[in-house]
Amino acid sequence: MTRRLLGPLALSCMLLAATAGEAATHHRHRHQAAVSANPVILTQQPGTALDTAARQLNAEDLASARKRNENPIVLIGSAPLSANHGDAALFVQLQSASLCGSAGCSTSVYLRHDGNWSKVLDSVSGPIKVLGTTSGGMHDLLVGDKDRWTWFGGAYHDTLPAAPIGNLKKSVERHQAAKQADGG
Repeated sequence: MTRRLLGPLALSCMLLAATAGEAATHHRHRHQAAVSANPVILTQQPGTALDTAARQLNAEDLASARKRNENPIVLIGSAPLSANHGDAALFVQLQSASLCGSAGCSTSVYLRHDGNWSKVLDSVSGPIKVLGTTSGGMHDLLVGDKDRWTWFGGAYHDTLPAAPIGNLKKSVERHQAAKQADGG
């Protein structure tokens, strides 16, 4: 009798082990897909349609820099962001002394839809990569090494929590208590 139970028990264990192995392999593949990233390469492309669009979209910043006797460098890149292979994005970085800060030069992202450009990510610093993962039908973006941006409500939003500002809650509570004590 022990021999008859051992057969089905051993078979069950082997099936469970195989299923667990497949699940681990599937998880690894999904994780690898999640971290696959295509860098957005920014280059000067004078005279192209995308360069013209970038200059029009950033006309105010360019004019402001020129008032300071600067001639900003316009770097652009393009990448498909929609999971449905549409809606290519325009990545624009303006480089000049007045437009770049201690964190480097910032990049803005515009999305073209029905012939019109709209800003979907404003002023991020660092290299940008288009991730294999998606949110809301659009590819997630990675800025730098850790700052993941996801699509929600027609624009990209940062997933990193804001840095704490001291103990803001206690400060507000103290302020409200003091105001209440003063009769206000």
